[in-house]
Amino acid sequence: MQSQEKAFPVSWDQLHRDARALAWRLSGQGQWRALVCVTRGGLVPSAIVARELGIRMIETVCVASYHDYQTQGDLQVLKRVSDAVVDVGEGHGDQVLIVDDLVDTGKTARLVRDMLPKAHFATVYAKPQGCEVVDTFVTEVSQDTWIYFPWDMGLQFVPPLHDGRS
Repeated sequence: MQSQEKAFPVSWDQLHRDARALAWRLSGQGQWRALVCVTRGGLVPSAIVARELGIRMIETVCVASYHDYQTQGDLQVLKRVSDAVVDVGEGHGDQVLIVDDLVDTGKTARLVRDMLPKAHFATVYAKPQGCEVVDTFVTEVSQDTWIYFPWDMGLQFVPPLHDGRS
């Protein structure tokens, strides 16, 4: 954990509920012909959103930013969006939905948005520095909060707060 002070653990159940809530918010906002998933964090939310909205054309954009699972580093594009998806609708991502798990500083979101400037960008969670980059999100958390996603956690004992060890 970087210099974050707060922790927000997200269970599989909570992530599923929040991703469905995202789909519900998106359901009346457009006729989506394709979904672009920002990997890796956007994989699970994208699957849920695509199912709920009936989107069958699914593409990935692969961007690495958290190289050590704790601190955000330089962005590295590992795989770009295919031309077939960029050309959907009027081009430049019109009628394309981009889904990610989280917008933190907005660096990754800005990079992906540059690839698809007309796309609608949606995340499950958002921090203040990145909020203006996305069009739709479900839950905002403070910038100093570290979100622990279910794929990054295992079951273990957690001492009570009064113990002073947590």
